[in-house]
Amino acid sequence: MILDDFKLDGKVAMVTGASRGLGRAIAEGLAEAGADLVLVATNAALLEKVASHIAKLGRKTLVFPCDVTDETKLDALVATTLDTFGRIDVLVNAHGVQARHPAEDFPADAFDRVLDVNLRSVFMLTQRVGRVMIAQKSGKIINVASLASELAGRNIVPYTVSKGGVRQLTRGLAREWASHGVCVNAIGPGYFRTDMTEALWQDAGRKREILKRVPMGRWGDAGELKGAAVFLASRASDYLTGQVVYVDGGYLIS
Repeated sequence: MILDDFKLDGKVAMVTGASRGLGRAIAEGLAEAGADLVLVATNAALLEKVASHIAKLGRKTLVFPCDVTDETKLDALVATTLDTFGRIDVLVNAHGVQARHPAEDFPADAFDRVLDVNLRSVFMLTQRVGRVMIAQKSGKIINVASLASELAGRNIVPYTVSKGGVRQLTRGLAREWASHGVCVNAIGPGYFRTDMTEALWQDAGRKREILKRVPMGRWGDAGELKGAAVFLASRASDYLTGQVVYVDGGYLIS
């Protein structure tokens, strides 16, 4: 039955940025589909709340507070996950930061921070998990891209650079690891109300401008990413790799 291909029973999924927003929604969606979860973010208290919710679904969780830019922490994260579960079937890189400045005034340290968190750390963690998946001869990697992977936003040059990089990283890793049974894809969210987009939400003029371009006429709800995440994590997407699935209410076609 086709619906069985979407089930994640017995799978172990690691989700970064899992304490809030889109990362939390994705983690909960994977748990609802049957996966056990490794929850990664910097805020331990928020992670425990997510873990408590997932436990009510009957899933096992490992909470691992972690600065994803610290490579020694990434080594420990992977080692602890393997000690706990013995495998990693799904990795979702949902963490990210934002900074807003005109390009001519963008501070160098802020530029470096965005690239370090949004791109370099994604590769460093994916590299480590990829080695595990190559040894298993199976795995699903899901990066969180953005409309900024395709379009240039205002006052967010490094974010645009980082998300364009995530798109190309997804394609490059997909090309290299396809023969090992590892699929690498990305989700490209449109406009969802999160901590990162709160400034846009509160800017009435910018909010109206965005809505004019969204054919569905509204911002997305974080839970609306669950379906794409479960699809990309499951057997249903076994012949799909190197793609970005945009969940944007039609923004890119308008």
